[in-house]
Amino acid sequence: MSAWHRSSIAGLTDAYRAGAVGVAEVVMQHLDRIAALDPVLHSFIQVDAAGALRAAAVSQARFEGGTPRALEGVPVAVKANIAVAGLEWNAGMGARRGVIAPDDATAVAALRGAGAIVLGTLNMHEAALGATSDNPFFGRVANPHDPARTPGGSSGGSAAAVAAGLCTVSLGTDTMGSVRIPAAYCGLYTLKPGAGVISDAGLVPASRALDAIGPLARSLDDLAAVSAVLGVDARASAPVRLLTLEPAYGLACEPAIDAALMAALRALAPMPCAAVRLADDAAAVGVAGFVTVARELGGHLAGLSPEGFSKELRFLLGYAAARTQAEAEAAQAVLARTAATLRAAIGSDGVLLTPTAPQVAFAHTPRPPVTQAGFTALANIAGLPALTLPAGQDRDGMPVAVQLIGAPGSERGLIALARRLDTALQGYFPPDMLL
Repeated sequence: MSAWHRSSIAGLTDAYRAGAVGVAEVVMQHLDRIAALDPVLHSFIQVDAAGALRAAAVSQARFEGGTPRALEGVPVAVKANIAVAGLEWNAGMGARRGVIAPDDATAVAALRGAGAIVLGTLNMHEAALGATSDNPFFGRVANPHDPARTPGGSSGGSAAAVAAGLCTVSLGTDTMGSVRIPAAYCGLYTLKPGAGVISDAGLVPASRALDAIGPLARSLDDLAAVSAVLGVDARASAPVRLLTLEPAYGLACEPAIDAALMAALRALAPMPCAAVRLADDAAAVGVAGFVTVARELGGHLAGLSPEGFSKELRFLLGYAAARTQAEAEAAQAVLARTAATLRAAIGSDGVLLTPTAPQVAFAHTPRPPVTQAGFTALANIAGLPALTLPAGQDRDGMPVAVQLIGAPGSERGLIALARRLDTALQGYFPPDMLL
């Protein structure tokens, strides 16, 4: 049996057109992999096998009739805070058990409209407030490269499922790094679009100002194909000025992360390069971002019973709610200064190159590093698009990654620049679980 779980979107499309495989066979292979591997990964919350097979029949008819759409027959899965009609829309919370989505989110409807087949909903960090995806209600998501380690979060299930070949691409959400951190830890490609580029209708919000829906994939080609369906502009002019952060930002990285950043800088060396100095360091930005997001999230969750929240979530929401008005205003001021500096430095033709996370995926722990979103949060704060791509591995064989943050509207330009980096770095490698 061919390993269709490793195929790209183009590979599946070509095979379907040639009659080399039927859509239902590919869907069944993915469903079988979910049944075999997800007891270890805990990446799915709900699998809709019957719905997927019904959709497979529609896709097969379209191929036979010569009318396939852009993502016809491509198996996808969706983070559980994004509405999938008829499935539980719980956002990883016990408090939302039994809440059934009446309609598809706009992004999900776009995927279905392009022929994608939704396999189910994906596990995540509770309420999207955290970066480990160690979910007390739906299980601890494992990293396919090493199940003893975190896949990151909050879109941990979205990354684990794609990396392990349980779906071809997935949707996640990103408030301060929640698609990019899992992509980095699991060795994937992802795009966090700029503010408002992809509709968030049908998303259970964490922070309406910072949230973004983004796709995760095993290749830039797949990332570009899904991004186009989701409404990312087709312009492809790449940035021409390169920026880095000054060391005063104060975020120390593991040696393999530093080495990956240096390799990326060498690959982009022909571009003129300058350093950006932010008024506030990583610690101040991180605290300001957390306080702002958690206070807003508390308001969104006000109608739910706290008994359906974990002890950790109650603590985090309580900590944020206890901040004084002066503290909340000071946090907002940090975010405003950071956004203004970044947007001015990047302008219309610049790109900021950073690590994605300061460390590789770490062993499951109740006390994760507080620095995980130190680089990724910058794009959300400034409302800018950001792309993460694999940049090799550390000495233990875990993925490392770098991030590109671009100007407003430069999503496709970031993909174009990432292609250049990808050719130079050759950073993607699959987990053994995918082989």
